[in-house]
Amino acid sequence: MRALITELIWNEGIEELAKHGFEVYYDERLWENRGKLLEMVKQYDALIVRNQTKVDQELLNAGSRLKVVGRLGVGMDNIDTAAAKKRGIQVVYGRHANATSVAEYVMAAMLTAHRPLHLADDDIRAGNWNRKKFTGGEIAGKTLGLIGLGEISHRVAKRASAFGMKVMGYDPFITENDFIISETGVVLRETLEDLLAESDFVSIHVPLTPATHYLISETELNKMKPAAYIINTSRGGIINETALAAALKQQTIAGAFLDVLETEPISHSNKLLSCETAMITPHIAGLTDESQIRTSLLVAKEVVKVLNGERSLCAI
Repeated sequence: MRALITELIWNEGIEELAKHGFEVYYDERLWENRGKLLEMVKQYDALIVRNQTKVDQELLNAGSRLKVVGRLGVGMDNIDTAAAKKRGIQVVYGRHANATSVAEYVMAAMLTAHRPLHLADDDIRAGNWNRKKFTGGEIAGKTLGLIGLGEISHRVAKRASAFGMKVMGYDPFITENDFIISETGVVLRETLEDLLAESDFVSIHVPLTPATHYLISETELNKMKPAAYIINTSRGGIINETALAAALKQQTIAGAFLDVLETEPISHSNKLLSCETAMITPHIAGLTDESQIRTSLLVAKEVVKVLNGERSLCAI
């Protein structure tokens, strides 16, 4: 069997495939060379990608030997799952493998918002000793609003509750009998507007779909508290970036932590770069050594299962 890997993977995943006798071709920049990718995929049984490789109908049709696509992550917006299903190609993903890392990123963002230690350190190195300027605030007693109540939100809720925060959630597919509500103590809000109006922090955890595109735009931002922060670790395109930049400059909200953007890498013309209250990171919320070892191993194992005719618990 042969596996083609077009984006970054940890060595543990490659070693797992090799252990099962796979011939592996790995080039983490191959996704950038569409012509070469279309030619190479013809010779492989498995294709393993992240979020940059466009696994569309053209690529799937070119992969005449393909039996499985492995996604090193959870989002499916770069994979045409319907076309894959039509071709009989199984799609597997890194189910829950990076959930803890994303949850810790959200906690770090909230702590940074109220206690920006990196700025205090910069100030000290500039020759100052300004204790009043960096007095900060506590997240204990503050309200966190979670949009989307899946596995990551569950882990965020547990950690936020341990810090003494009140946690609310909005998800039209969740009822009060679901685990995250009945066992974790998240307070369910019936409307997005109610959640936005009550939250000191809003954290987004939904996939990018036609229904969630620009879920947060000018109208929604105007419903938030002026002292509130918004955190997006899900997908770019869920927040209208033009509206967010305007809200930050007008101080409609206090700030934003953005790990995902509509266009990645970020364009130099992106208006968010001129917003001092926007902290932008390069899609790293789920990117820790621990989570990537788990993800690489999990996806490799699931690819092996599919090609051996076994059932995958991580299949779409």
